[in-house]
Amino acid sequence: MSRQEWEDRLIEYIDGSASDEVRHEVESVLANDPEVKKLYDQLRTVIKTIDQAKPLVPSAKLKANFEKFLQSEINGKPAGKTVFFTPVLYRAAATIALVMVSVAVGYWINDNRQQARELAEMKQQMQEMKSLMLAQMDNQQSATQRLVGVSVAYKMESTDDDIVNALVKTMNEDLNTNVRVAALEALRKFQHFPHVRQALLASLATQNDPAVQIELIRLMVEMKEKEALQQLEKITTDDKALPAVKDEAHSGILKLS
Repeated sequence: MSRQEWEDRLIEYIDGSASDEVRHEVESVLANDPEVKKLYDQLRTVIKTIDQAKPLVPSAKLKANFEKFLQSEINGKPAGKTVFFTPVLYRAAATIALVMVSVAVGYWINDNRQQARELAEMKQQMQEMKSLMLAQMDNQQSATQRLVGVSVAYKMESTDDDIVNALVKTMNEDLNTNVRVAALEALRKFQHFPHVRQALLASLATQNDPAVQIELIRLMVEMKEKEALQQLEKITTDDKALPAVKDEAHSGILKLS
């Protein structure tokens, strides 16, 4: 079995979504294969770090500057399509460290020249963080790295079109259900943006991953998005839709009507 396949199975095992058959298989291999056990320990550390990381709460002034720069200054593209870091723990630590970079601007001093330097550094650091995050989300070699990239987007307080488009693509096309759901959770934070709402509605019409379909339906209800009613009706009559998805669609129709 390839590393990618083991990563997918181990992620499911760690988050408790694995079937009994997969769980027994993983436990058997963990007891006899030191390489898989090492990968398991690394993945568990990454996921635990992501779960425990607290979102940063900047001051009003810092947040205003952050919003200004992210919306009007950062227009760059990620430098490469494929980036692979080892070990996994190093990738997680490096990613979280980049998320914390924005706190540094809280130490600006009154001197105008120093302040200008800090602004320039903040812009560069945010661009580096964004480029790394997008590269991780686009890396097809590792579901773990894509999951870490999505987690960075989830912890951001603001976003731009590049990040939204990357999250939408991940939600709709990623081969790993866990990564898809994580991308949806990141988009949930930005549901108040019209283009995000439209992207979520469009995904509901084309989504074929049952786990993502159910979460999308719940999000439509949370958003009180009545435009979703027509698509929910289609799901209830779709022969290919799983019973659990149809049930969720019926519930969504009742709550939105």
